[in-house]
Amino acid sequence: MSAHLAHELDALKSKILFLGGLAEQSIRKAGSSLQKLDARLAQEVIDSDHQIDLKEVEIEEDCLKILALHQPLAQDLRFVVSILKINSDIERIGDLGVNIAERVVYLGKNPPTPIPFDFENMWKLSLEMVKNALDAMVRGDVILAKKVCEDDDAVDEINKTMYARVYQGIRDNPDHVESLIHYLSISRHLERVADYATNISEDVIYMIEGKIVRHSPEKFITYSLTEK
Repeated sequence: MSAHLAHELDALKSKILFLGGLAEQSIRKAGSSLQKLDARLAQEVIDSDHQIDLKEVEIEEDCLKILALHQPLAQDLRFVVSILKINSDIERIGDLGVNIAERVVYLGKNPPTPIPFDFENMWKLSLEMVKNALDAMVRGDVILAKKVCEDDDAVDEINKTMYARVYQGIRDNPDHVESLIHYLSISRHLERVADYATNISEDVIYMIEGKIVRHSPEKFITYSLTEK
C-alpha cells in the first residue's frame, strides 16, 4: 500500500466515525425529546440533519475517488466498499432520528398519551447497537459485530408487542388514535435503527474477514478479493 493511499484510508475512517457520531447523537436526542416531550430538542434533531446529509455525500465522493485513483486490492478494497455501504446506513439512521423527532413535535402539541410500549428499553437497545456497531468498525472487532446482529432479536420482539398494545389502546381510548399511531411509527423507526446497526455490523464482518453473512448469518459465505 502506498503512503498516499494509507493517508486517504485513514482520513476516510475518521470521516465515517464523525458521521457515525452525528447519527448516534441524533437518535440519542430524539429519544430524549420523546421522554421529555421536548419539542425544542426534537427541532434540534430536525435542523441538524443537513449536516449528516452533507457529510454522507462527501464520504461517498471520497470513496469513489479512492477507487478510481488508487484501484485498491484485497483488504483495502473491502474496506472502501464496506465504507460505501456503511456510509449509506449511517445516513439513514440519521433520517430515522428526524422521523422520530417529527413525531415528538406532533405529540407535544396534543393532549398527553401514555407511551404504549417499552420505549426506554427499545431506545437504549437500539442506541447501544449503533454504538457497538461503530466500535466494532473502529476496533476491527468481529465478536462485537456479531453481538450486534444477535441483539437485533430483542428489539424485534419489543416492536412486535407494540402492535397489540396500540390496537388495545385504540379500543380503550378512541380519542387518542392519532397519538397512538405516532407511537407505533416511533416503534417502527427504532426497529429500523436496529436493522441498520445490524447491516453495519455485517459489513464490518465482511470488511475484516471477507465473509458475507447478510441474509444467512449462520452460513458464512467467503468472498476473497485477491491481489493479481
